[in-house]
Order: sequence, then structure tokens, then C-alpha cells
Amino acid sequence: MKILITGGAGYIGSVVSEKLQQLGHQLIIIDDLRDGKAEAISTNAIFFQSDYGNEIVLDKIFSTHPIELVIHLAASANVPDSVIHPLNYYQNNVSGTITLLKKMEQYQVKKIIFSSTAAVYGNPQFSPITEIHPLVPVNPYGWSKLFDEQIIQDCATSFGLQYFIFRYFCAAGATATHGESRPSESHLIPLAIDSAIGARKQLFVYGNNFDTKDGTGVRDYIHVADIANAHLLAMEAPIENWNQILNLGTSKGFSVMEIIHATEQLIGQKINYSLAEKRPGDPSSLIASNERANQLIHWQPAYSLTAIIESAYQWRSNPIY
Repeated sequence: MKILITGGAGYIGSVVSEKLQQLGHQLIIIDDLRDGKAEAISTNAIFFQSDYGNEIVLDKIFSTHPIELVIHLAASANVPDSVIHPLNYYQNNVSGTITLLKKMEQYQVKKIIFSSTAAVYGNPQFSPITEIHPLVPVNPYGWSKLFDEQIIQDCATSFGLQYFIFRYFCAAGATATHGESRPSESHLIPLAIDSAIGARKQLFVYGNNFDTKDGTGVRDYIHVADIANAHLLAMEAPIENWNQILNLGTSKGFSVMEIIHATEQLIGQKINYSLAEKRPGDPSSLIASNERANQLIHWQPAYSLTAIIESAYQWRSNPIY
């Protein structure tokens, strides 16, 4: 199958690409390398360095390659930054997606797998969160993804687009060849590891007065390889199981302090951390129910929290790029 992957040089995109290429799929990747790395692009993939909302580049891709599926991973995805710079997130995440969907309609590409986020739920009204939970984002990043979800569903009605929308919880971990590698890291597990191995002087814990077991924020951490596997299973799903929105999470939550202690135990080093003010736009707890993903595409996570931290530690101790 010929597959267009937006954001294929990024963290999740590189792992999804890796798994797809192992199965023999032909990949066309578009990535502006704002956060992605050229070294992360899959071997033999056709690569376009560009904003995924560039109409000229999209015309070239769709007119030259008979794309059968779009895997749309590219996005601006930093919650605190979205509160400070909301227009950047609406421009990149919403306007760019509209342009991509227009080109899919023009070239009659009818299948998309879209990366959404648990941020569309906002503060949980019940836990674990199912897909019918009220959608009340508390930050512009979450709103941008929710707008995209609605636009995709409207396109299904208007021109027969078939979709899977995956609401990721906290992607983490690494494979042997791909891991998190950003100019400015913001995710807890790599920050905790860097603090434990001495690559970072101090770790900040943002808020200790959340309504959680120890006052620090609780998140559902899902291995990036499990996320990639969900894409493979969705591609194989019978057509009557498409046009679905599915959570991707483990149904287990861990607080910031639990992540710190687990990392300390695994690595055998204390982490120097200090408390800081709660960040605007941070929900207290996000834990997924993954029952629907299991029912519709037979997906369930395979990696424990220990395996996630260990794989990330191995990557950050000796990164390939």
C-alpha cells in the first residue's frame, strides 16, 4: 500500500513508519523538521521537507503517487505553549488539516488515520475516560484537535471519507532505533531519565495540589510501539469498523511522583526535583478506557510502565540521533 505520513520524521511518526516499512508498505513522508529529525526518516521512504499544509507540495505528492491512505500525525503538540501561543496551534493544527483534507477530496483519497489526543476531554468527569465522555478541552491544543475531529467527521458525510481517530494518552518509551529526540524536551519520562543520568540538573514538578492521590498530576502512559501497532490493526479492520474514534491508553494512571520514584528505582539514582507552580491548561488526571479499541480493532497494550521507562532509558543513554 502507498501511504502518506504527515510528521513521519517525528517521535511517533518514526515508529509508525518503522513498523509499516517492516511490512513492505511504500511510504511518502512529509515533515518540515520543526520537531522531527531527518535521521529518523525510514529508509527507502520518499521524503518531502515541507509544512504538511503546503498546497503546492501536496499537489505534487498526490498527483505523482497513488496514495491509498493518509496517516496524519503532524501537529504542534505542547500544551503549555498552546496557552501562550494559541494562534500558532490553530494555524498549524486546524488550517493545515483543512488544506490536507481538501487535497484528499480533490485526489479522491478516501482513508485517513488521524492522531488526536486525550486533551479533547479536559478535566475528567469520570475515570477511566470512555469515548462518550464530555468534550470540554481546557487548552488551545485540545481545542485544535477537537476541531479537527469534527472536520474529519463532516468530510465523512460530505465526500465519503473513511477514518479512524485515535485519542492518544501519554506516548512514551522507545524502540531500538527510534525514541524521543527534541530540541526542547517537555515530556516527563525523558526529563526524569535525563535528571537521573545527570544530563539535566533539575526536574520541575508542576503543581502538588491536584485532586489526585499524592497531589501531582496523573497520566496514562502508553508505549509508542503500542500506538504504532494500533495503526497496523486499524488498517486491517473491515470497512464496517471504520469511522470510529478510539482511545489509546492502558487504563492505568501514574502520578508525577510515581514516575519519578519508578525511574529512580530502575536507574538506581536519585532525581533532583523541585516544586513549581501548576501550569495553565493541565488537567489533574487523564486515564483511558481502551475497551472500545479492543472490541473494534482487537488492540490492547503490551508494554508495562517498567518496560516503557526501561526502553526510554536505553534510548536516552545511547541515542542514535
